[in-house]
Amino acid sequence: MNKKQLILHLAYLYPKSMNIYGDRGNLITLIKRYQWRNINLIIDEIEVGDNFNPTKYDFVFAGGGQDIHQLRIAEDLQNKKTAIIESVNRGTVFLLICGTYQLFGHYFITSTNNKIAGIGVLDITTIASKIKTGKTKRMIGNITTEIVIPNFKSEITTLVGFENHSGMTFINKDSSTTYPLGRVIKGFGNNGHDKTEGACYKNVFGTYLHGSLLPKNPHFTDFLIKKALENKYKSSIKLVDLNDILEYKAHQFILNHR
Repeated sequence: MNKKQLILHLAYLYPKSMNIYGDRGNLITLIKRYQWRNINLIIDEIEVGDNFNPTKYDFVFAGGGQDIHQLRIAEDLQNKKTAIIESVNRGTVFLLICGTYQLFGHYFITSTNNKIAGIGVLDITTIASKIKTGKTKRMIGNITTEIVIPNFKSEITTLVGFENHSGMTFINKDSSTTYPLGRVIKGFGNNGHDKTEGACYKNVFGTYLHGSLLPKNPHFTDFLIKKALENKYKSSIKLVDLNDILEYKAHQFILNHR
């Protein structure tokens, strides 16, 4: 396939409301890695009230935000729920960070005991640590995990990032659809107890890793890029190799200081 003909459409959900701890850096990374490979990436920013076309997008990205912002977008996500689920079932790649990760589950119970309904794409629930344990526990700091996605092929299998959350996320122990993104080596992960980090279903990948996640993990970035291309073109895609020396120096620095 002539790579000059490759084109992808990306939806950036809630860029004004859900963008903390450098999450926009994930989008910048995707832009550059597509650009360096001469792949045309067209981006639509979608905010509250905007239409989400389930047949248009090949990649969807959404970042994290404070609880007050999650309340703002939760209702809007419900309005987009049918379209988003259709997109998920079409194999669209989703990368969801922290707050939007939580809202793609069944619900999030906040520290004020307010239950925010999610859209149930991921078989997860999130409960504020204050409600779950009786006291607020902030899970914060650099985190290192081992990728446990089935059929993930890379010489490097670690993910590094920065987490900062008080919500405790649990994958349904009897789930037949949702599995962890990673196993915690150092840090807290989903809840600080079961060593899981993130959750996956089909081509939906949720995680607590900020920092930004993608610049320091080019192997995972290319995994997502390749999935999006192959899902769209229904053909095997071989990505052009890039010089990732600086990216892996950043990755290794966090590994060395865990």
